[in-house]
Amino acid sequence: MEKKKSEKSFEENMEELSKIVEKLEAGEIPLDDAISEFQKAMCLAKACDEKLKTAQEAIHKIVSDDNEIKDFEVSE
Repeated sequence: MEKKKSEKSFEENMEELSKIVEKLEAGEIPLDDAISEFQKAMCLAKACDEKLKTAQEAIHKIVSDDNEIKDFEVSE
């Protein structure tokens, strides 16, 4: 599965989310801008959550319920 060029990595999303949180916590931006930044933050949080769920599903496919590694084929 190819990564879309517009799709950011988990780490990039977390970094941007962190910067937005810092701006909002500082409380020095106008309300309209704060609302816009909050909306961006929610989208970033959702994207991060989806990536984490995908990673969790992939790990679950590799590791059985009793923490044994399952037999699997590596796909490239």
